[in-house]
Amino acid sequence: MTRWALLFDVDGVIADTETLNARATALMFKELYGVTIAPEEFYAYIGMGDERYVQGPAEKHGVAIDTEAAVARRAENFLKLTASGPLPPTPGLLELARQARESGRVTLAIATSGRREKQVPVIEGTGLKLEWFPVFISGEQVTKKKPDPQIYRLAAEALTLPPKRCVVVEDAPAGIQAARAAGMWCLGLTTSASPQTLEQAGADWVVGSLEEVSLETLERRFQL
Repeated sequence: MTRWALLFDVDGVIADTETLNARATALMFKELYGVTIAPEEFYAYIGMGDERYVQGPAEKHGVAIDTEAAVARRAENFLKLTASGPLPPTPGLLELARQARESGRVTLAIATSGRREKQVPVIEGTGLKLEWFPVFISGEQVTKKKPDPQIYRLAAEALTLPPKRCVVVEDAPAGIQAARAAGMWCLGLTTSASPQTLEQAGADWVVGSLEEVSLETLERRFQL
């Protein structure tokens, strides 16, 4: 039986967290620097890692920041915003994970530019379990963030699979560009960007929901 891997980004893929990420970051800028930044200004930096997510808008507004402190406060704010209860999984996610686990031929993995301590509560809150993902690469393990392919190359090495045996699920152009640059297939999910934007970034297949996807459709489409 031929083995392949299904790799998930976290924010916007496992749960629709992008709106909360933007709110948490806007609140951080107000609290630490007295600067008002509209939440939509952060969307250009989705998928590029926690550091770039705060640095990009700061540069645009001419604000000198302590990146580590900014990232830490952003994470604190995010956890406060989600304290009322876990975020629901994106539609179709749990069923796709179930199919993968029961198939005996698919390895599940996480590849996120975010920091592990912030992403783990999101993952577990959806009903997924960390032990289902034998490979978990997070932002602090790489020196170059998406759209650089480093994170996906590391994932392929850990999976001991060639890139063409890997399918990545991403919601942001930077993540799609990283996956494609690593030589992997990429499924674009339109939780954070339009279908046209994801197609332009290089997604091999774009869907509005993971409910449109099954292991069989992935295997047929990508000849796995």
